[in-house]
Amino acid sequence: MWKTLLVAIAVIALSGAAAAQPVTPVDLELVLAVDISGSVDDEEARLQRNGYVGALTSPEVVRAVTSGMLGRIAVTYMEYAGAAFSEVVVGWSLIEDMASAEAFARKLAAAPIRTEVWTSIAHAIDFALPLFADNAFEGTRQVIDVSGDGPNNNGVLVTDARARAQALGVTVNGLPIINGRVSPSGWPQMENLDWYYEDCVITGPTSFIVVANSFQDFARAIRRKLVLEIANATPLQQDDERGGVWLRFAKTDRPRIPCDAGEKRLEDHMETY
Repeated sequence: MWKTLLVAIAVIALSGAAAAQPVTPVDLELVLAVDISGSVDDEEARLQRNGYVGALTSPEVVRAVTSGMLGRIAVTYMEYAGAAFSEVVVGWSLIEDMASAEAFARKLAAAPIRTEVWTSIAHAIDFALPLFADNAFEGTRQVIDVSGDGPNNNGVLVTDARARAQALGVTVNGLPIINGRVSPSGWPQMENLDWYYEDCVITGPTSFIVVANSFQDFARAIRRKLVLEIANATPLQQDDERGGVWLRFAKTDRPRIPCDAGEKRLEDHMETY
């Protein structure tokens, strides 16, 4: 009996210890959600990956990290395609100096690169939201950074997932990749993708988008975006000296894009072929 009682006490004590695992306070908990859908070919997937590796270890980004109130952030990197595919590539990691940024970047660079079919930004957001729970970090802000070259065309509507993020107080920022080339499947990119990201994807009082003007421009864009994101800066529209646009509110001289445009576009495409 006493042995059973002691075992029970030990189990309770261990359970309490597990529940009381310390969390590390950070300035930001950041999920990097990266598009690897069928519209992204192998070269473009590599340009995206290298862009993140270079940005995370750039002096500008590390300086932004160490300039925060706590001087550290937590980051995880995931990739998404259709509603059937999202996965974490590098798990939650503390970045607080160049050494820790380089350690994260090495893991990211070593991970295999793949592409999958369809695009579900909605699933990416819904997949990312639970990642903030029990991740051993407690940030003053929680942000999902979504990058991609196309609209949501699979799974639930992106506005439904965005509403779930908004209800939880999670900011969603965007990095639309604009390019004029036809996808590997012969499908041209949707026009005004930046408008779509502004109207349908991002949410939060400090949310914003940064536009990459091509996959070749991605490295510059993501470096700029991470600096703004980490610093919790909300940019006004402007063009930088290299032609890349980063903005909060866009001009209105082009038509806005319905938030179900990707689904309707795919439906029309499937009917045609």
